[in-house]
Amino acid sequence: MKKNTLESLTWMRMTRFVTESNHLSNEFLKRFDLTVAQFDVLIQIQTYQPITQSKLAEKVTVTQGGISRMLARLEKDGLIERKQEWKIKKISLTEKGEDILKIATPEQVAFQSSFFNEALTEEELKLIYELTTKLQKHTHEKSLQPE
Repeated sequence: MKKNTLESLTWMRMTRFVTESNHLSNEFLKRFDLTVAQFDVLIQIQTYQPITQSKLAEKVTVTQGGISRMLARLEKDGLIERKQEWKIKKISLTEKGEDILKIATPEQVAFQSSFFNEALTEEELKLIYELTTKLQKHTHEKSLQPE
């Protein structure tokens, strides 16, 4: 078997970190009857509302089919509303959705921040922020290039 490269080991560590932190966040967000994916969708809706389903799907890591099911659930739970505007449905938060995010957002941010604050110095945190920003910009540019 070929030895893993530093690049592949780094990618695997980053993937493992995201998976494990999402698992912990899913457990944490159960108190609000939300998953990480639902929380992310609600934050995106709050930020860009009113937003179309296709624009929302571009901003989150959920498939088009998955987003349809999730939005149906969030609508059933009274957290969002979808209004038809001519041929387009626009999605917005309801008052209940806004109220949940007012409580859940600062708690979730503090919970996620603790992963970094408990393990890294301020200098390390700044460095990892700079490096992950550089990686994200590079992958974004690659995603825009024609195949």
